[in-house]
Amino acid sequence: MSHVLIVDDEPGICWGFRELLTDEGHQVSVASSAEAALELADTTTPDAVLLDVRLPGMDGLTALEHLRKRVGDAPIIVMTAFGNLETACRAVDSGAFDYLTKPFDLEEAVTVLQRALSSVSRSAEGEGAAPADSTVEGPLIGRSPAMQEVFKQIAVVARGDVPVLVTGESGTGKELVSRAIHDHGPRRNEPYVPVFLAALSPSVIESELFGHARGAFTGADHDRRGLLELAGNGTVFLDEIGDVPLDVQVKLLRAIEHQEVVPVGSVRPRPTGFRVVAATHRSIPDLIAAGTFREDLYFRLNVFHIVVPPLRERRDDIPLLAGHFLRQVDRGEGQRQFTDRAMQELRERPWHGNVRELRNAVERAAVIARGAWIDREHLPPPMLTADAQPGTGEDRLQQLVADWTRKALSDPDTQTDDDEPGTYERFLEEVEPALLRTVLEECDGNRAAAARRLGMHRSTLRQKLRRYGLD
Repeated sequence: MSHVLIVDDEPGICWGFRELLTDEGHQVSVASSAEAALELADTTTPDAVLLDVRLPGMDGLTALEHLRKRVGDAPIIVMTAFGNLETACRAVDSGAFDYLTKPFDLEEAVTVLQRALSSVSRSAEGEGAAPADSTVEGPLIGRSPAMQEVFKQIAVVARGDVPVLVTGESGTGKELVSRAIHDHGPRRNEPYVPVFLAALSPSVIESELFGHARGAFTGADHDRRGLLELAGNGTVFLDEIGDVPLDVQVKLLRAIEHQEVVPVGSVRPRPTGFRVVAATHRSIPDLIAAGTFREDLYFRLNVFHIVVPPLRERRDDIPLLAGHFLRQVDRGEGQRQFTDRAMQELRERPWHGNVRELRNAVERAAVIARGAWIDREHLPPPMLTADAQPGTGEDRLQQLVADWTRKALSDPDTQTDDDEPGTYERFLEEVEPALLRTVLEECDGNRAAAARRLGMHRSTLRQKLRRYGLD
């Protein structure tokens, strides 16, 4: 039986943990403040601690350092509803076993606790990384559960040296994730070298990455070090790794595995010590199936995988991001704000270009708006091109329908009473004419054939065509 200390000022969470852990056979102590927890730890050393960040008096992260001196190697699991990247990194670098974001399922939290209790001996053998510089302020912003998970993953992987693969749609901030991994790890004082592979022609990628020897090709009149070698013991960010030619992939795999590079035109390897973070918005498994990406390189890069969520899956972060971008445009001066109408519009847009598109929209609106308020008319038109939308045609159609529905339900000008058509009828009035017209065109105006393709009776089709003035 293990002794677990719960440190949280929310009685409901403490009660839930006490009931569940007691049923599991654990002894449970509860403290509503960090000070009370330190007093308990002075008298009885717990086997594990569940510690909230926001507490009355001393905060949880400060308490973590004091608790660590009292509980030794006992795992400490940090809990918070107000986490960000700095919180996650401070927690992990201060020795937290794991980082939970509220609200969470108690059963899942207990699973994490059980894993922590069973790994005490293994944790004692590991080395902790150097504490992160608490003055570093990364540009990654978000309070949504999706971003909290990204922050947690960054905090966990930043301390090590394993390759990291970052995937996500264009504009989601994959390079920001890479930079955060570098800035919060032990290599933060070493070079950070971003390589935008999509901007390099296939003929120069190898030379740019590995360098070349004098005389390797026409114009190579001196030795030149490549970007991998210039990174030294720092971090190399390979953006759009899916664009690397197959012949270069073989050489890149060897460089990562053996920590050495061979310049073009040379046979003598040069030692390196870089860490690699790769990113792509493409599906590498699909590229492997198509024969354009090596499976062994994928497995080498995919030691730790971080998926950056699209903006439409973290809409609660939009006000936070928009305010941040507006302050950047204003250079921290002034008190310009968004009207409720403008913020509602920002929340409802599909944001096919993700955070990059949101930033561009805010910057444009800030230029156009003259007063202290940015309104809906100051925003640029939403990007609706099919090429910019992610996923299949069905995915894009569903997203457009969802966006139309949200707007229809939230716009007071579209509210109806019992005598007027509801949202469903209004939606049909929007889409049915285009559907019927297109099917008729494909059937060369043959209504009988069109009715069969639509799966409706000819009289029903005739009525609908008359209703929409298409007859």
